[in-house]
Amino acid sequence: MIAKSKTATYIGFCVRAGKCRTGTNSICTLKKANLILLCKSASENTKKQVQKIAKKFSAPMLITKDRLLEDLIFKPTVKVMAVTDKALADAIMQNFEEEFICE
Repeated sequence: MIAKSKTATYIGFCVRAGKCRTGTNSICTLKKANLILLCKSASENTKKQVQKIAKKFSAPMLITKDRLLEDLIFKPTVKVMAVTDKALADAIMQNFEEEFICE
């Protein structure tokens, strides 16, 4: 069994607790997001769109390094995720170095 990083564990908590939204259309409808996670395989158009959303919410944006976002949250074809819980977003931000790049 592969050991999960703290970041992957916190992301799993977000998914199980329902404290996140996936997909650019879903994220656009949010009133507040505390953290935006973007897959390294996302298209340039998606990256530009997500950067605008992150700026709108004044939320940090993290891009995956080696793993795909869909592998971290176990949902196929997911390229972007917004964390809506402040405490979980802070926990991810404190431990993101091994999985993500901050942008």
